[in-house]
Amino acid sequence: MNTLYLHPSAIVDEGAQVGAGTRIWHFVHVCAGARIGEQCSLGQGVFIGNQVVIGHRVKIQNQVSVYDGVTLEDEVFCGPSMVFTNVLNPRAAVERKQEYRPTLVRRGATLGANCTIVCGATIGAYAFVAAGAVVRGDVPDFALMAGVPARQVGWMSRNGQRLPLPLQLQAGQPPLRATCPVAGDRYELTRQGLSLLV
Repeated sequence: MNTLYLHPSAIVDEGAQVGAGTRIWHFVHVCAGARIGEQCSLGQGVFIGNQVVIGHRVKIQNQVSVYDGVTLEDEVFCGPSMVFTNVLNPRAAVERKQEYRPTLVRRGATLGANCTIVCGATIGAYAFVAAGAVVRGDVPDFALMAGVPARQVGWMSRNGQRLPLPLQLQAGQPPLRATCPVAGDRYELTRQGLSLLV
């Protein structure tokens, strides 16, 4: 399906760029400067700010606000009611629009329901942030993050399966490998982190 679907209750401001096949559901507001790719889904009550870039095949579940300064690469999943911020120390009486800190969510990452991403972070490709976690800094590719504040508790495959690997190698330990139990992708853990083997 290559036709844009726009629910009658949704508002897409003039100037916004929305790709083919994207579905925009009930009570969504997309601001004029937003750029949204193809085959995306914006659930009920989603807000997309002016300075937002969203890639292709991104799924944003109900009641998520994507504020100025946030970039979502292709195939990012934003769970229901998860939260982005763009100012570290907001005050109603103090104007801080010049202090927005950018947030980058790389390809294939999952942001679980009700999690919070504090601005200025980069979430690595295919990382998985558990429901309710609070992320305050950068997240490595394929990392599984959980807790408040979030800490890494494991590694995830592109398919979203937990991999049987330690968080890091011991000094002098050779690289370790693991295979996704569903997709069969193979991964290698080195001192630099986890990578997909081609």
